[in-house]
Amino acid sequence: MASIVVQAFVTLDGVTQGPGGPEEDVAGDFPYGGWQFDYDDDGTVGEWEKNTEALLLGRRTYEIFAASWGVWSEDEEGFQGELTRRYNRIPKYVASRTLSEVGWKNSYLLGPDVPAAVDRLRAEPGGEIRVWGSTELVRTLAEHDQVDEYRLLVHPLILGTGKKLFGDGFPYSRMSLVESRSTPAGVLVNVYRRAGD
Repeated sequence: MASIVVQAFVTLDGVTQGPGGPEEDVAGDFPYGGWQFDYDDDGTVGEWEKNTEALLLGRRTYEIFAASWGVWSEDEEGFQGELTRRYNRIPKYVASRTLSEVGWKNSYLLGPDVPAAVDRLRAEPGGEIRVWGSTELVRTLAEHDQVDEYRLLVHPLILGTGKKLFGDGFPYSRMSLVESRSTPAGVLVNVYRRAGD
């Protein structure tokens, strides 16, 4: 059985919007794009990504990823090349109410019944299905008790504005903390699993 793992860069006030660059997600005139780059994650994300066997993304995150990982050269040195190669090869499942096709290789639309499609994915043999960004999708997954694990890199930063991973009205969820440590840059690495798992 595959597991759904939500991975996120988060600020102390819960913001997860636009960590990767100034133009990554400017919805709501968000002024702090790229906030995550001032912090080193000490290789944590690289280690986690070695276990990624598929991506599960909302439309906006899919489009951001397709326009970056989907077009960058696989010949790049280091982490960028490694992740580009991995992301190009693994399946990418996209939850969207507006897209009728997806162009990044090995990408598939989930269709109108996202929870049922995710149940089918989870029932298949496999490892970790990674969710990045995709706050609306994460909420839908949580409403249907489909998130197996949250991996949060909590940054010592307060932005005061932006999309939050766990916004108002997020479904009640009991979690168990299974790992917690800090990086030299002061980023807290917290891993939570559903309570009882």
